[in-house]
Amino acid sequence: MTQKASKLVIVTEKVLLKKIAKIIDEAGATGYTVVDAGGKGSRNVRSSGQPTIGDTYSNVKFEVLTPNRDMAVKISDQVAANFFDDYSGISYICDVMEVLHAHTF
Repeated sequence: MTQKASKLVIVTEKVLLKKIAKIIDEAGATGYTVVDAGGKGSRNVRSSGQPTIGDTYSNVKFEVLTPNRDMAVKISDQVAANFFDDYSGISYICDVMEVLHAHTF
């Protein structure tokens, strides 16, 4: 059985990992995936290469499948309001045509 979903992607500084994970959990999402990330954006080049002091300046990418767009927007809005004035970050939502082999999310 397949189902539709929204995928929220948040790319931001690794120092925010636990705070953003808490927002995702409190919004009711059943889980997320986090991977190290690097790249270039409006706030210059970010790299996941050599560790910096305490590894606090590297980036992470969250991927969150939500059962509806409203939950994804709620999480994104809260993350942006709390952190994106002071930290680099971007979030975007993708429509997922089908979720395969999922128990629940």
